[in-house]
Formats: sequence, structure tokens, C-alpha cells
Amino acid sequence: MEDLRSWATAVLLGFFSLFIMKLFAYHQIKPILPPSPMAFPLLGHLHLIGSNVHQSLHKLSTGLGPLFHIRLGSVPLLVASDAATARELLRDHEHSFPDRPSSEAITHLTYGGDSFLFAPYSDYWWFMKKLCLSELLGGRRLVQLQWVRQDEIGRFLEMLRQKAERREEVDVGAELTRLTNNVICGMTMGRRCSGTDGEAEQVRRIVKETMEVMGTPNVSDFVGICKKLDLQHLKARYENVHRRFDSLMERILEEEVLRTKESGKIGADGAVRYLLRVLLDIAEDEGAKMRLTRDNIKGFIHDLFMAGTDTTSVTMEWALAELINNPAVLQNARREIDSVVGVSRLVEESDIPNLPFLQAIVKETLRLHPAIPILPRQSNAPLKFRGYDIPAGTWIAIHVWEIGRDPIHWENPLEFRPERFSAKGRSFGVDVRGQHYHFLPFGSGKRRCPGISLALQLIHTTLANVIHCFDLSVEGGVVDMTEGHGVSLPKAHPLVCTPKVRLTPLLSRSAISTSNPDEASC
Repeated sequence: MEDLRSWATAVLLGFFSLFIMKLFAYHQIKPILPPSPMAFPLLGHLHLIGSNVHQSLHKLSTGLGPLFHIRLGSVPLLVASDAATARELLRDHEHSFPDRPSSEAITHLTYGGDSFLFAPYSDYWWFMKKLCLSELLGGRRLVQLQWVRQDEIGRFLEMLRQKAERREEVDVGAELTRLTNNVICGMTMGRRCSGTDGEAEQVRRIVKETMEVMGTPNVSDFVGICKKLDLQHLKARYENVHRRFDSLMERILEEEVLRTKESGKIGADGAVRYLLRVLLDIAEDEGAKMRLTRDNIKGFIHDLFMAGTDTTSVTMEWALAELINNPAVLQNARREIDSVVGVSRLVEESDIPNLPFLQAIVKETLRLHPAIPILPRQSNAPLKFRGYDIPAGTWIAIHVWEIGRDPIHWENPLEFRPERFSAKGRSFGVDVRGQHYHFLPFGSGKRRCPGISLALQLIHTTLANVIHCFDLSVEGGVVDMTEGHGVSLPKAHPLVCTPKVRLTPLLSRSAISTSNPDEASC
């Protein structure tokens, strides 16, 4: 019995010693993390995140400061909510988090998550970025494909004119999405998605649903025990949206292959060599530096629609909503356009440099309503930042929406004041291209949006022509500015307007621009 007691005592002492050692080791290696609120087991801080993620993070930052840390289930998230922190992370430590985080939605919707937008920082990513800039978004290509943008803006204005004649309401956001969809189609494939109830509407719905589901937090992404569960029934939505897009792209690819065979060698006749044709060429070239699969091509086109369609149309919708609610700003913009362009022609892209107040309106819209309110990154190595230990695999959230409303940099930050960007304004000279860290609507660094020039050309020219040619009125006279949820910060309620033609002779003479003879329809 005495031996048994001695044995039991030794075992207990051993377990106690082991516990003390582990406890001591834990405190020795426990990382020093930025401020964080109380967390629940397993869930972490998921209970604090609502459908509008950027607004939830804003509420947390008011109590925790501009740099804080939360845990989304098992996923650590570092949030930067002021310009100084964003500058340090994006300029001084960009090499530590070059990638974008993945998710169930990204995996399902972007062909395994290996698309250009979400591909890891690699030779493939660099190759696709250079290809995108050289064949679609570079200065020479933008000039070469200017006819596409002119054509679609002309069709959009004609639609508004017809609605005005019939005194019908217009869902402006839906029509702007159709406009941007067709610009992307025309510039990438030399074709347009035609028909009110055909492919144009199909693409618009696919893009809208993609942005909605990608902007919906999924518990399965964050809680380990839920990985294989579909508690929010999102998987079926992912698969449905992906299947519809894939079916549409397969048909387009087959038609493009058939066109290529019928027309002989691509580009031999001097016709414009569209991006889709270039991608198919690379896929078939056994000696190509980077062989592309069919899924790579479809994923790349998907990225262009997702990054270039909804973000651009949403920005224009917010801008028009702000102008309706601020008639004095609208009148100032109209006087500027009338003085520069006159009343005998439509506004062209070449006019934009001479319209500084219009440019200020777009900047102010992007400040208050950034198309991507949160820039997501993911660390690939442990990082020591301001004395804190940031583990590898931490998600980084650059809170663009909140940075754009910081009173330290913006006087009366919640008010729509384009004049702040004018020659006499405090923010004159502030640029959108990622060099001013209190204003990051297109991001900064290597992952900055490559389509800035295209987006600005389309936004400025479309807005200028609507301001120039139409008066837009809404029921009740005031637009509801409540934010919806989704990746691209949509309005909660669509902007439904009744247009009235302002320059009747101009619109009656302005025929839709001549289409490129090489153009096809979806």
C-alpha cells in the first residue's frame, strides 16, 4: 500500500511539474498582439461582425483604436483604420503580406481560387498582370478600344432619352451595370452582350450575385468544426452562380474558336486582336512561357467582369445619388461642362482633363463610397509590427472606408464636398493611385487595381454626359443613401429615377456611334 501511495504521489508530482512547465512555456512564447475585445471560445469575435463588415469594424475601432486584432473563429485578423498604419503596412511591410486571403466563395467561384485576382504572388500572377496591362488596360490599348466605350455610352444615353420620352422610371444601377458589362465584353472579346432579357441581363445578374455571396461572411471559412458543414446554405448559391457563368463562358469560347478557324490566322487581316483571342493563342502555343488552361482563361475573364463591372457601376450610381441630393454641386458641374464643351456635342474622353470640378466630384464619391471598402491581404511570414507579434497567416484589413472619413485628414468628413479637391481646397493634388494613404479607393502597391485608367475614363465620361444631357428626379426628391452589403459597397435601395431631357436638339442629333465591323453579339 505504501508503494502504491508513493507511486501515485510521484505521478501527480510529475503531472503537476509538466503542467507548470507548459504554463511557463506558454507565457514565455505567448505573442504580444494589438488590442482586442473579449472573445468567445471557437467563435472568437464572429458575433461582432454583421452583414456590413466595414461598419462592424468601424464600431470596433472607435473603442480599440486604429490598429486592433480580432479572431474570426480560428482566423486572426489585423485591422488598420488610419492612414499612418496603412502607410506602414502597405509601403514598409508589403513583402510580408503579398497575397489575398481565400475562402469557400473564392474557391467555388474563381475556378479553384487560382484566378488572377486571388492567385498567390508568383510568376503566374506577374504574367497575367503584364498580359492584362499590355492587351487591355495599357494606354495604347485604351486608345485603340475607345470606340467601345463611346458606343456603349451612346446606347446608354439613347436608352435614357427613350425612357424620358415615355416618362418611365429607370433603375439606374441596373442600366449602369449593363453598360459596364458591355464595355468589358467589347474590350476583351470584341462583342457585346445584347438583348434586354438575354445575355446582358444574365451577366448582370451573375456579377451582382457573385459580389453579394462573396461579401457574405461564411462561418465555414472561420470555424474549423464547421468546415464541412454548410450552415448558411451558401454552397448551393456558389455552385449555382459558378455553373451559370461557366456555361456562358464555354459557349463564348467555342464561338471564338470557331470564328478563329473561319477567319484564318488571328490578326493577319489587321483586325484588333482582342484579349480573349490572345489568351486562346497562348493556351494553344506549346512554346509559350506560361501555358494557360481553359479554366485559367475563364477565371481571368471572370476576374475582369467582377473587378471591372460592379465596382465601376456602383461608383457612378453613388455619384448620381449624391448629385441629386446636392443640387448646388450638380449645377456647378453643369456650368463647368457647358462652358468647356458647349451645347452642340456630347462630352468626350478628351474633355475630361479640362473638367476639374467633375474630377473632384468623382474623387469625393470614391472617398465617401469606395467601391472596395476593405483591402484584404494575408501575411506569409511572421511580422514584428510596432512591437506586436503578427503571426504568419494573419489576414490584414486596410479599412479604406474609415480612412476616407477620418477627421484628421478630412474636414467635415461625412459631408459631400467636392470642392475639397479643387484648386483652393485642402485636398487639392490628392491622387487616387495609391500614393496618398488617407485616400486609397484603388489600393496601393503591387496589388493595386490595374484598371484605374479604364475605370476613371468610363466613370468621368458617363457622368459628364448624364449631367450634361439629363435632369434626374426621384420620388420624394431625396435619395436614400443607406449602404447595402456586398464586396463592392452597393446601395441598399436601387437608384430609380425619372429622366428628363435637358438638351433635346443635341440628343436628337446624336446617333449611337458606329460599331466596329469586327464586333459580334453574345
